[in-house]
Amino acid sequence: MELLKQRIREVGTVLSNEIIKLDAILNHAVDPVLTTAMGKEFARLFREENITKIVTIESSGIAIAFAVAQELGVPMVFARRKKSLNADLSETYCERVPSFTKGLVTDIMVSREFLDPQDRILLIDDFIANGDAARGLIRIIRRSGAHLAGVGIAVEKSFQAGGRTIRESGVRVESLARIASMEPGKIEFE
Repeated sequence: MELLKQRIREVGTVLSNEIIKLDAILNHAVDPVLTTAMGKEFARLFREENITKIVTIESSGIAIAFAVAQELGVPMVFARRKKSLNADLSETYCERVPSFTKGLVTDIMVSREFLDPQDRILLIDDFIANGDAARGLIRIIRRSGAHLAGVGIAVEKSFQAGGRTIRESGVRVESLARIASMEPGKIEFE
């Protein structure tokens, strides 16, 4: 998606050859025009899959997932990273997932009431590096009995294994911008 690549070139700050900061458009602030365009593009890519629900992880994936859900006219659910005080763990699907950029392991959870075996799920997220968060959500979706129709990623760091290993497991992964390599002052796309 050329608009996303253009915005990454404009606002992206490469902190190392593995970490890019995109706070101005994805991780701290939201660019509504770009986010709406991403939602329309994911909807176009997955429209034929008869999606019934969009699933993401809080918090950076929420805006994009909302845009996709609105475009497809379906509900959106986000996995929470922390247990709520009144959460009955027997009523939730939980997974432990490491975060590549934060360097820590967190629990993600989705209430069982929001995933149904009849659902056709599209998983949406902002980034994929090693793919741990996506794999955690995939395990939750599969345990619910729902059908995973695919994964939509705004920015894939294709030089890391996440997107590739999920594709190799038989899951359709569509990324709007695939970064092949990066270093301070230089970002190369596939």
